[in-house]
Amino acid sequence: MSILQEISTYLQQGRVPMVKELVQKALEEGIEPKTILEEGMLQGMDVIGGKFKRNEVFVPQVLIAARAMNAGVEVLKPHLVASGVEPVGTAIIGTVKGDLHDIGKNLVKMMIEGKGLKVIDLGVDVPPEKFVEGIIENDASIVCCSALLTTTMNEMKNVVDIIAEKGLRDKVKIMVGGAPITQAFCESIGADCYTEDAASAAEAAYSFCL
Repeated sequence: MSILQEISTYLQQGRVPMVKELVQKALEEGIEPKTILEEGMLQGMDVIGGKFKRNEVFVPQVLIAARAMNAGVEVLKPHLVASGVEPVGTAIIGTVKGDLHDIGKNLVKMMIEGKGLKVIDLGVDVPPEKFVEGIIENDASIVCCSALLTTTMNEMKNVVDIIAEKGLRDKVKIMVGGAPITQAFCESIGADCYTEDAASAAEAAYSFCL
């Protein structure tokens, strides 16, 4: 098994010390940081994302794989910066105003990061204006809104409206998700994308960057 396959395998198992050790070893062997990221770590997260979609693994397994991914990225980061590797895109994510749920949001964030995007997490109970600030400050091209309550899902329309009002609508793709959200609701508020699960959200976000 090649070292990149080993990184992928240990990452899927969430084995943080092994991932860090093997990433360091791969660097010492002269493997390009971008190759380690794409063919080792992102490949591992892709496998986990596919298994999650097929209900072969569940949230805890995704979280431990994502933790191993983050640990490996920490080792790689200075080398990626030095070799000029840029994220494939930047996304803003947050749970809308009035809603304090964050498990789904955190899962989507990890999955999107696992596709090689930079993700700015605004947290929970995020007012529409804060999404706009996030777009401007981070030059983001994707906005991900989460809501778990029927009472807060209409805040998503306010986010879409204020982004349009500020003249940023053509610059960003707006993604919406959460238990009460449907494709019909997504279309009714003028958002660009709805997905049923975190793995699909990550695939959609990545496709918007191509």
